[in-house]
Amino acid sequence: MKALVYKSTGSWYTVKTVEGKVVQSRIKGKFKVDDITSTNPIAVGDEVELEFETDANGQDTHAIITEIHHRRNYINRQSPHRKYQHHIVAANLDQSMLFATLREPRTSQGFIDRFLIASEAYHIPGIIVFNKSDVYRSKEMEQYQEWKEMYESIGYKVFLISMEKNEGVRDVVNVLKDKITLISGHSGVGKSTFINAVLPGLQLRTEEISGWSGKGMHTTTFAEMFDLPFGGKIIDTPGVKEFGLVDISKQELSHYFPEMRVLINDCQFNNCLHLEEPGCAVKAAVSTDKIHPLRYISYCGILATIEEKSY
Repeated sequence: MKALVYKSTGSWYTVKTVEGKVVQSRIKGKFKVDDITSTNPIAVGDEVELEFETDANGQDTHAIITEIHHRRNYINRQSPHRKYQHHIVAANLDQSMLFATLREPRTSQGFIDRFLIASEAYHIPGIIVFNKSDVYRSKEMEQYQEWKEMYESIGYKVFLISMEKNEGVRDVVNVLKDKITLISGHSGVGKSTFINAVLPGLQLRTEEISGWSGKGMHTTTFAEMFDLPFGGKIIDTPGVKEFGLVDISKQELSHYFPEMRVLINDCQFNNCLHLEEPGCAVKAAVSTDKIHPLRYISYCGILATIEEKSY
């Protein structure tokens, strides 16, 4: 029976069958060793096949996941516990949405760009939502306008909202309709407040799940999917401090900057890293402001953190 994974608690998975039945399931042991390099062999959003186990009376007790269907995409990040392994955040997405703030707390451009790079790597459209506009001073508003123009000019949707004053929220809700959307961001940026507003009553459910698992929701590294009443699904992720990139080489990095990707073939050298090489089309575009200097600085900073694997 086909089903969709809604939550993982480590060894158990909450899935919903095509008939709408929610069941607890576990995986066959082989999934833990068969060509799976991530810390989680099954992710929220995965489509799986189930077989039901029965008790002595022939009643279904729980299900076993026997097969994982092909993923059309996924977003991963560096495992928070194992540096050289990756953690699949979610699979089979239509879009990814990052909640950010410019004050209380401040989200860095580097964090935003890393999230967008992870989305670009798997051809998932990225959206940036800046929350807490009600506490922005003129300094933050100027920065927002600059970043809005910078990101929109290269194809990203950018929103400014205030959950406190309920301003701009409807515009964000509208882009969720009939889509499977990953929602991420630092702790404290208002992501959970937004989700609870979209799904009234969710906070109570969250507390119940926390009690059932015996863990505070902030301690888990797993995501959870929810059905939207107006169509579509959202995947809530725990607040992340850093978004560590995996499986992206220095040579590949510029391919995930849309404004650089269109110029790569114009560089003099096909292995150009856009640093000190002569005839670099990317650096020429930066010098004429066709590429925003802040994006180039961000690229250089991220490039410096990538460790090349030795084989």
